[in-house]
Amino acid sequence: MNIKNTLAGCIATGMLAISTVSSGATTVTVGTVNNGDMIIMQRLSAEFEKQHPDIKLDWVILEENVLRQRLTTDIATNGGQFDVMTIGMYEAPIWGKLGWLETMDNLPEDYDIQDVIPSVRDGLSANGTLYALPFYGESSMTFYNKDLFSKAGISMPEQPTWQQMSEFASKTHDPENGIYGMCLRGKPGWGENMALLSTMVNTYGGRWFDEEWKPEINSPQWKEAIGFYIDLMSNYGPPGVSSNGFNENQALFSSGKCAIWVDATSAAGRLLNPKESQVGDSVGFASAPVAVTPKGSGWLWAWALAIPTSSDAKEAAKEFMLWATSKSYIELVGESDGWASVPPGTRASTYDNPKYVQQAPFAALTTQAMQNADPTDSTLEPVPYTGVQFVAIPEFQSIGTQVGKMISGALSKQMTLDEALDSSQKIAEREMKRYYK
Repeated sequence: MNIKNTLAGCIATGMLAISTVSSGATTVTVGTVNNGDMIIMQRLSAEFEKQHPDIKLDWVILEENVLRQRLTTDIATNGGQFDVMTIGMYEAPIWGKLGWLETMDNLPEDYDIQDVIPSVRDGLSANGTLYALPFYGESSMTFYNKDLFSKAGISMPEQPTWQQMSEFASKTHDPENGIYGMCLRGKPGWGENMALLSTMVNTYGGRWFDEEWKPEINSPQWKEAIGFYIDLMSNYGPPGVSSNGFNENQALFSSGKCAIWVDATSAAGRLLNPKESQVGDSVGFASAPVAVTPKGSGWLWAWALAIPTSSDAKEAAKEFMLWATSKSYIELVGESDGWASVPPGTRASTYDNPKYVQQAPFAALTTQAMQNADPTDSTLEPVPYTGVQFVAIPEFQSIGTQVGKMISGALSKQMTLDEALDSSQKIAEREMKRYYK
């Protein structure tokens, strides 16, 4: 029993504290994002609490942008509101270096950390120290509705180009019947629209910063990539596209309203699941589109669980994280929700499991996409940074979010493309002056 945690709960939560004291349980507050895999984790966590009657889980599930803001504020101020934080490859190494996260060492042998895919393990580490345990990993890919493609008399190549995306979208776009040719992220945020748009800029030959750390956001490559994106979504996107993020587009595609959707490989299983998708029998998969270079055309990411040093329930938090990221949890999801729905992209054993391979036709493409995404070589021209869809420096969280807002403004016609990119360039120059003379 964690006495400090229980007393804090008594003061803060009244009736809940009475329950905590009476049960003698340590409360672990989990902050996570409202993605489908995390919703499954919350539901199945009743099994964990049954196995661990001395631990009670308190869930805080938030929209992605809100979650990031809450977690960043809490950890930077040593607030201690969360015992388990859902973070990713951007935050884990930076926050770990700052001493804000517990190290993930002394893991039990049966956890089998060597089974975790090396690129995911490395992405959650700094200087060889692991700071988070991966819940699922992903790259990006193209989803398309095979029935709509067949009706239009077109076929999707294994490696499409962005120009082909426009042609395919034009032939399947049927707004009078509620069908839109292309769904892409428009909601602003460094992890929302800028994740996709950074890969578009990469493959169009652009980069965030040159070798001297000078921003290049109003370069010809950025103008071509973002201009193409705005034209594509203005002509063939759904209404209100600037408000659509990952979850909104998943809902549109799975209800048959999108012909094409380019987004995270982790969505593939849910698109096939008849409980969550109306188009499970007609989903096709292809690589993320390319333009002038394949470099950086698909992102690399992992959502992971970490313990802030401000937590007063570290031991119980780690016990939960070991359970939620284990082989046995993946087995539990497979048996309860179907093998196509297991958290993908973290463990080699998942891709060796014949049950998963048989029910997940996207497995090989996901593996290939994650292997091809190289954070150390994601742009045509050389850069001083690592990261595919983000730049691994503390300043990027602010820069990426502000640039995302500018581009979302251009998408919704509140400003021109040139105004958006010129303003973004000035924002980045202000933030980055300390990096160059």
